[in-house]
Amino acid sequence: MKPKGLGRGLDALLSDDAPRGDSPLREIPLADIDPNRDQPRKAFDAATLRQLADSIERSGVLQPIIVCPMNGRYRIVAGERRWRAARLAGLSSIPAIIRESDAVGRMEMALVENLQREDLNPVEEAAAIRALMDECGLTQESVAQRLGRSRPSIANLLRILALPGRVQEWVAQGALSAGHARTLAGVDNEAKQIELAQRAIDEGWSVRALEQEASRKESPPQRRAEPRTPPPEFERLASSARETFGMRVAISGTLKRGRIVLRYDNPDELERFNNLLEGMRE
Repeated sequence: MKPKGLGRGLDALLSDDAPRGDSPLREIPLADIDPNRDQPRKAFDAATLRQLADSIERSGVLQPIIVCPMNGRYRIVAGERRWRAARLAGLSSIPAIIRESDAVGRMEMALVENLQREDLNPVEEAAAIRALMDECGLTQESVAQRLGRSRPSIANLLRILALPGRVQEWVAQGALSAGHARTLAGVDNEAKQIELAQRAIDEGWSVRALEQEASRKESPPQRRAEPRTPPPEFERLASSARETFGMRVAISGTLKRGRIVLRYDNPDELERFNNLLEGMRE
């Protein structure tokens, strides 16, 4: 699904505010155009780029790119994929709309264009929003307003950038969804994040299954009580009791508190113990 409610939208962002004397659409030599270092999309799939180049060879560039003047040349604001495909197709020039734009405008237009065309993976999207904030001094609230999103959704997206690099790669590759990434971002331990991410991929977990596993608390390991060495007096007492009662005797505990257990193996031993007690009462 495409992102909902992108604020003013791409058409508004790219609307021409200049006087209408001349058309802003020009045919510009490809050699005079430079890519935008603020382009949110970092990875361009070779196969799909080749498909677009084949389409351009057959039908030409159907949608112009957006550029802005920069030091006697032109900097791409939106449409780098079309520019790359045009070069691949062997074109010498490309139709372009020339727009005067500041840094914020260039980054915003590039970001919104990619969002509307579903070209960004969650990591690229988060990195683009972070760059927009850092380089243009914008807050999460102001970015949310510009993109027509809620501030919490922007905050959740930015949390992806705190994940371990390995997990971010899995998200960028599509092995994990943005929902998986947001769930993993809520796990405190980095090693646990990687472990859960790997299991989610291997076992095909849904986001809900990952949430349940991430919220499960591990039982603390049971500590075994170390056996206590009985006081040396216990052996002497046990030996004396065995001689007195003619029964097995076990003494446990400490000198302050403990337990004495007398065991009999037959009725004769029990009778003898009873006689001893009767004799003590006399």
